[in-house]
Amino acid sequence: MGNNQNLIAGLLSGAAIGLAIGVLYAPEKGSETRKRIREKAADAKDSVINQANEVKGRVISKTHEIQNQLAHRLKTGSTVEEELDHIVTSVGLKTDEVITAMEKKLADLKKKNRKATLN
Repeated sequence: MGNNQNLIAGLLSGAAIGLAIGVLYAPEKGSETRKRIREKAADAKDSVINQANEVKGRVISKTHEIQNQLAHRLKTGSTVEEELDHIVTSVGLKTDEVITAMEKKLADLKKKNRKATLN
């Protein structure tokens, strides 16, 4: 999941840098520049949503894979409790990390969008 966090961070950083460069070199009126900023922020938001959906799909896929592995391991003699402990420990922490990182990135994007619309 660390690669997903890096990808999301890279996308958001690229969007922010592109937005800043666009504002600095914009030969337009302030109202036009603000309109473009809102559009770019909306595009960045859509990008984050798409990335979140991709991560969600991967999590769902991984969940199905774990369910299949659990069923197989139970057939070979492991107990349900042992397997659930293993799953919660290994997967639960990563899911929380991804959700926390995405929430932080979304909050940052909202903050930047508010600042852009106030100017």
